[in-house]
Amino acid sequence: MKRKSFSILFFLRKGKLLKNGQAPICMRITIDKRNCDILIRRSIPVAQWNQTKECAKGKGRIVDELNLYIESVRAKVLRIHRELEIDGKAITVETIRNKYQGFEQENKTLLEAFEEHNKEVRALIGKDFTVKTVMRYESTAVYLKDFLMKEYRLTDIPLREVDLNFIRRFETYLKVFRNNAHNSVVNRIKNIQKIIRIALVSGILRQDPFLGYKFRIEETHIDFLTQEELKMLMNKEFSIPRLDTVRDIFVFCCFTALAFTDIHGLAPEHLVRDNNGALWIRKNRQKTNNMCNIPVLSAAEKLINKYAGHPECIERNRVFPVSSNQRMNGYLKEIADLCGITKKLSTHVARH
Repeated sequence: MKRKSFSILFFLRKGKLLKNGQAPICMRITIDKRNCDILIRRSIPVAQWNQTKECAKGKGRIVDELNLYIESVRAKVLRIHRELEIDGKAITVETIRNKYQGFEQENKTLLEAFEEHNKEVRALIGKDFTVKTVMRYESTAVYLKDFLMKEYRLTDIPLREVDLNFIRRFETYLKVFRNNAHNSVVNRIKNIQKIIRIALVSGILRQDPFLGYKFRIEETHIDFLTQEELKMLMNKEFSIPRLDTVRDIFVFCCFTALAFTDIHGLAPEHLVRDNNGALWIRKNRQKTNNMCNIPVLSAAEKLINKYAGHPECIERNRVFPVSSNQRMNGYLKEIADLCGITKKLSTHVARH
């Protein structure tokens, strides 16, 4: 990777003399022909300045102290530049200026912002966010870290350097190197957009890099079971207990349209009877927090009764002994093969 040019120059701003007649000393940082000027809060009579050596000329305590201060400022900027190189971070005049002036908030990086956000949402699991949603944010941050190193040879990037080109290159990276489906890519890009919106609201960013970017969701083919396939599944006898349990949970979801997170957290207190004695599921959906009132049909009620005394259900205060979503989907593939069902079964298919 080509190293960027870098220089520091001290000069007098003669066009803006102070009331005492002295000229303020200015430091100019230049990186690849881009520069910024910073006043170092010192001044000197124009006649006492040596531009060739970039220091005060003459002798005496005041001159010596001024020249030492100038060198300390130069050393500080050189140290900042070196630290950015070692850390593999983006080196720009804005980055160095902000670090020199202590504006860390204004120079917050993309991965720093993601880390703060992800820490906050993880603390809200079960209240405002599901585990799956939080894991998506965290994996997006991991992908960004790999993308920055692969495409830019950087470990992080200032939020203000995220532009439309960066977003589109990350989109390509997800499709090519991570083999993400189009809609998955859109969801991860939306994760970044949320971080950008937070930065815009907090004043870290003044311009939205997503202006001109269009989100396009592709229609997907959704598998669902026919009545005949569902009957075949319900009537199948399994000699392996775990397959029998997973089949029962899947069938219950078919009759109630509960998502995996909702069936996983379904507890006896969510089961209520109306004035006519009919059983209902009354529960807030984990994903949307909307209250759902779901009638429990006779086939579903039989399954509830089947597992009422199950040791795991009693221990965990749950209606069903539900394992992880990954294991459930793995067992459902095995069940589909045993039942001769060619469709790809998953816990989500039951909702359809």
